[in-house]
Amino acid sequence: MSESDRDLVAALRSELAGIDPPRACDRRAEMAGLGAALATREPSVARLALRLEREIGRDEGRPDDRPHVVLPASGRRAYRVRHDGAGPIEAFGWDGAADHCRLAYLRGLFLARGSLSLSSSRAHLEFVVTAEDGPVLVARLASLGMPAGWRLRRGRGVVTWKSSETIGVFLRSIGAGPSLLELEARRVARALRGDLNRVINAESANLHRMVAASVRQVDAIDRLEADGRLSLLAPTALRVAEARREEPEATLSELSERLGVHRSAVQRALERIEWLVLHEDVDEPAGRPARRQGSRGRRGLATEPLIGPYHPPAETPRMA
Repeated sequence: MSESDRDLVAALRSELAGIDPPRACDRRAEMAGLGAALATREPSVARLALRLEREIGRDEGRPDDRPHVVLPASGRRAYRVRHDGAGPIEAFGWDGAADHCRLAYLRGLFLARGSLSLSSSRAHLEFVVTAEDGPVLVARLASLGMPAGWRLRRGRGVVTWKSSETIGVFLRSIGAGPSLLELEARRVARALRGDLNRVINAESANLHRMVAASVRQVDAIDRLEADGRLSLLAPTALRVAEARREEPEATLSELSERLGVHRSAVQRALERIEWLVLHEDVDEPAGRPARRQGSRGRRGLATEPLIGPYHPPAETPRMA
């Protein structure tokens, strides 16, 4: 993932962490998604946990006993939010919750246990949960019309999306705004750039093949003219040869339109010219190849006369 994509993902997560849920039920649902023991390296997510816990305490009339942030002794930039005196957060009841509470829960779960990766060809979003919670989360996402796959990885359940459209729907549902628009704009730009590169590469390859074929054909026509076999060509092939020498950059379709013949006739004439150069001991026949009746009634090219010249048998001497 490039540096700009990494910055975009960080901006997207900061934007989601800055959302202030308007309802008390949404605040509790998002806190349930974050989890009671949150460990994160993102200051915006740590501030979100502190803010939600303080507001939940006010909603419930509890004293302002705020949780605090603890930095580990190793010095790594990680934040562990402890809820001293606040009491445990109740488990989130998915089945009886409203859709806005479910989306708030998923937003908290994504900030705590989700990750988003971007590349030049695709996007990848995953949740890392316990092995028992993997199929449960898949069923919950499917109930919202966003089916996901999951697998076990080092004893943990990993729920994944690899469809850019599904990822966009999910991020839009949990409240992503300007960062999501930038993400989709980059995705569209990548898709257009990829399609344009494929078209350019295909056109370039066709042009190289056409130029190489034209060079071979003009060289073959010059060699046939040098050894005197060019004039032995059939009239149509001779016209094609003259048109190719006059317009070496023309396509087969342009030559056929100029000569008023079918494109396949032009192609066969040029192939015949190249074949004659490779077989210098063969002269071009004046007419079309003869046809003969095969042994089973099928018509094929005659490679030898069906009936040769008649030679009467020698007279056998009579016995006296």
